[in-house]
Amino acid sequence: QVRLVESGGGLVQPGGSLRLSCAASGFTMPYYAVGWFRQAPGKEREGVSCISMSDSNTNLADSVKGRFTISRDSTKNTVYLQMNSLKPEDTAVYYCAARGSYYLTTVHTRCETLGDFGGAWGQGTQVTVSS
Repeated sequence: QVRLVESGGGLVQPGGSLRLSCAASGFTMPYYAVGWFRQAPGKEREGVSCISMSDSNTNLADSVKGRFTISRDSTKNTVYLQMNSLKPEDTAVYYCAARGSYYLTTVHTRCETLGDFGGAWGQGTQVTVSS
């Protein structure tokens, strides 16, 4: 059973930075996509970024390109979301999710679409950008 634990959220001023971590355990399939999603009050959940754990293939939503970076440490099964130049509209609860597959191409497709790919979810971490 896959378990995900997010950390690193908090309160930051506009223009500031935060790094979120998603520590994963219980991987049993050969390939995994790990994605970051966020949900602001009164809004639908949206995909932010995704990474393939096997080959670091990544994707970022247009709203965060140039400001956020996703990376992984495969030795620790941990995915990071580096968030720079934060804006008030980035305020949300951030969740990581992981979905396994027997095919690397399936993982790439899930990351490319940044849709809700189901699988396991973490408990979420609050990010608040405010002066």
